[in-house]
Amino acid sequence: MTFRTSAGERLELLVTGTGEPTTVFAHGLGGSIATTRPFASGVRGTKVFPHARGHGASSRGPMAYEGLAEDLREIADAHDATRALGVSMGAGALTRLLADTPGRFERVVLVLPAVLDGGRAPETLDYWERVWSAEDPSELLAEEIPAELRESAPAREFVREQAAAFTNRRGRRLLMELAGRSPLADASVLAKVTVPVLVIGCEGDPRHPASIARRAAALMPAASAHVYPEPGIMWRYRSDLRARVSEFLNA
Repeated sequence: MTFRTSAGERLELLVTGTGEPTTVFAHGLGGSIATTRPFASGVRGTKVFPHARGHGASSRGPMAYEGLAEDLREIADAHDATRALGVSMGAGALTRLLADTPGRFERVVLVLPAVLDGGRAPETLDYWERVWSAEDPSELLAEEIPAELRESAPAREFVREQAAAFTNRRGRRLLMELAGRSPLADASVLAKVTVPVLVIGCEGDPRHPASIARRAAALMPAASAHVYPEPGIMWRYRSDLRARVSEFLNA
């Protein structure tokens, strides 16, 4: 189905499940509805999966956290959503939404937040420079996958999709539009967010420094952080991650 925002964006939506609560799931940059659905496997109720601007069949609007946050707000309002989960870029959009309206959701999960305020970490910018300058970026993009799984069909497809998303002209343009932006001017405003928030991070991921996850959780009074010891959380810790997310959102 297609959802039209007040800003004129046409966003592709998938709605699954029935009943309450309703949860909105926001994917990351270069991600998709398909890459976000595994987070919802154990979550009760109705689940709403949008394709963000510039992704899937959605229209190509300006890539700014303000607009992404407003898109999510309008989708959540239209579906009476009381919970939300965002991954990377989606986590940034939700962070902006929470800063503007701290009590909009009853429970929120932020997975691998990449930035809060002040711009991207140097290691993040360095990582993308290495990806873009590599003749074949597949090895870099596969680093988060356990070595024993890298030749599996799902792993090869994941790397292929990542390479297509981030190294073609469209992917680079989307990333560069967001690279110089932050969801917030001053992350201290998150102190107003008193609803329960689960922040999930991991060590060793240059795209999503664990320090960002810990800082986000420390700023919000009712937030907690769970930081996995290695990157590639959907490859290494899928069962634990799904259980952790569903237990939190189903509470």
